[in-house]
Amino acid sequence: EAQTHAEYLAAQQQLTFVHPYDDPDVIAGQGTVGMEILRQCNPPPQAIFVPVGGGGLIAGIAAYVKRLRPHIKIIGVEPVDADAMHRSLDLGQRVRLSQVGLFADGVAVKYVGAETFRLCQELVDEMILVDTDAICAAIKDVFAETRSILEPAGALSIAGAKAYIAREKLRDSTLVAIASGANMNFDRLRHVSERAELGEGREAVLAVIIPEQPGSFRSFCHLLGQRNITEFNYRYADPRDAVVFVGLEMQHRAECAALVATMHTHGLRAFDLSDNEMAKLHMRHMVGGHASHIAHERLYRFEFPERPGALLDFLASMSHTWNISLFHYRNHGTDYGRVLIGIQVPPQDHAAFQDFLARLGYVFWDESANPAYRLFLS
Repeated sequence: EAQTHAEYLAAQQQLTFVHPYDDPDVIAGQGTVGMEILRQCNPPPQAIFVPVGGGGLIAGIAAYVKRLRPHIKIIGVEPVDADAMHRSLDLGQRVRLSQVGLFADGVAVKYVGAETFRLCQELVDEMILVDTDAICAAIKDVFAETRSILEPAGALSIAGAKAYIAREKLRDSTLVAIASGANMNFDRLRHVSERAELGEGREAVLAVIIPEQPGSFRSFCHLLGQRNITEFNYRYADPRDAVVFVGLEMQHRAECAALVATMHTHGLRAFDLSDNEMAKLHMRHMVGGHASHIAHERLYRFEFPERPGALLDFLASMSHTWNISLFHYRNHGTDYGRVLIGIQVPPQDHAAFQDFLARLGYVFWDESANPAYRLFLS
């Protein structure tokens, strides 16, 4: 639509239309990035990873580098939901996508250029596709190393390089990844932070069915061992089974499969949702709802110093004669952990429960009269 309007303005006002990527001079200008890489890298790199939208940047770099150093691999990187160049090279002709994902908006191109496609067919060695979680992890990696914040399209090639290194099991190699943009939308940082751990394979998201009875939470947490819990969501829904949504820190993805198997041997049904887009994007924020058949529920908000094992200590302290009917916890990387918890306390136990809270030693707030609780949870 933008190109159509630009061409209309050019014709109407007798202006010159300069294509943003499918123009020989634009491609040559972008190729000077390849010139800089070869001048600055000694010895030259084994591979250069380039983000791909319309194809101008990778076509220019490939044209220059392959002329002087044909052994250097030129590898393009696209998002899985904006893979026009990957599909076009696979089919041997330009493919027009019906829609593209907008997370990496700098490369959200439905139709690659004719000249860029011709050059990529001749000069590009490989295309790699990465998902949103991998892009978020790459943004975090760059921030940790340089304190620079890349936009998703800017981190695309770093995500592709990481995938290539893992696939080829590379060590002691010289690779270059083009970080092509830093136009980060501040509001998007929240999403990036949420998804980065999943993209690194260092967080797993599970749904686990445990017996609906006092003490089940604590037994379940003991089964998790010393793993750090990043999220814990639960709402009473059935007198027999409790369904828990839990996030866990992992060293690697294979660890999650072993944990799920362990839970099954202990009679718990567990499901790995780490690759479930709906669960990661929506369900983790929607676990809960009304539970009108819960009697004598009180709602409290607690704070405790955050450290590994802190949530397990909290659950051990709360394991008493009163049933937990609601639980929400999310590790936000701050000094204090924050928990929302529903507890069934019959009227005759109110005095004893207040004594218990006083002895507990945690900072807390009674939220039982909170209108948000009344509207959405009680």
